[in-house]
Amino acid sequence: MSMITQPTLVRDHSSKLLSGSAKVWFLFAVAGQLIFVFHILHFYGGATIKGDLAAWNEILYHGIITGDTMGNVALGIHLLLAAIITLGGPIQLTPWVQTHMRRFHRWNGRAYVVTAIVISLSGLYMIFGRGAVGGPVMGAGNTLNALMIMVCAVMTMYFAMMGKLDVHRHWALRLYLVVSGVWFFRVGFGLWILIHQGAPGHTDTFDGPFDIFLAFGHTLIPVALLQLYFWVKEKGGPPSRKTMTLGLVVLTALMAGGIFMATVIFWLPNS
Repeated sequence: MSMITQPTLVRDHSSKLLSGSAKVWFLFAVAGQLIFVFHILHFYGGATIKGDLAAWNEILYHGIITGDTMGNVALGIHLLLAAIITLGGPIQLTPWVQTHMRRFHRWNGRAYVVTAIVISLSGLYMIFGRGAVGGPVMGAGNTLNALMIMVCAVMTMYFAMMGKLDVHRHWALRLYLVVSGVWFFRVGFGLWILIHQGAPGHTDTFDGPFDIFLAFGHTLIPVALLQLYFWVKEKGGPPSRKTMTLGLVVLTALMAGGIFMATVIFWLPNS
C-alpha cells in the first residue's frame, strides 16, 4: 500500500465509523420518539374520543382549565402537533426520502417548518398566558426552546430556498433536535432516575437544581453536541473522528437507558 493512499483509507474508515454511529443514534432516537407518539395519541387522543378531557389533568400540571377556552385550544393544538411533528421529523431526515421522494420531501419540509412555528407559538402562549410549571426559570428554559425552534425553522427554509443544501441540512438537523426538546426533557429525566435510582435535585414544583439544569439542557446540550459532530466530521482527523464515534456510542447507550426509564415510568403507565 502506498503512502499516498493509506491516509485516505484511514480517513474513509474513520468517517464511515462516525457516520455509522450517528445512524445508530438516530435509529434509537426514532424508536424512542415513536413510543412517545403512541403515548400522546393513545392517552390524549383516547381521552378526547371518550369525551373525558378532564383525564388530561391527571398528568398535566396546567391541563384543561374551566373558562380558559383559548388556553385549552392552545394546549390541544400543542399536543396534536407534537405528535405530528415528532413523526414528520424522522421521515424528513431519511436519506431515501430525500433522494427518491423529492417533491414529498419539499412539501413535508414546508409543513414541518410551519408546524414547528405554530407549536412554538402555542407553547409561548401557554407559558405567558398560564404561567410556567417551575416558575420563571423553567419558563425561561422553555421560552428559549420555542425561540430556537422558530429561528432554526426560518433558517432551514431560507437556505433551502437559496439552494445552499449543505447549510440547509445543518439547520434541518438543528431544527429536529430543538423540536425534540420536550422528548429530550423526559429522556433526560428518565436517565437521571436510572443513574441515581431516584431524582435528587428534583422537586414536585419542578424548581429544583436538576429541574433548572434540564430546563435549559434539553435544548442546549443536543445542539452543542451536534455542532461538535459537524466540526469533527468536516475538519477533524481520524483520531478525533474515532473519539467522536466512541462518544456517540456512549451517548446512544445513555439515551437508550433514558428511553427505557421514561417509557416504564411516564409513557406506558399513562397510555
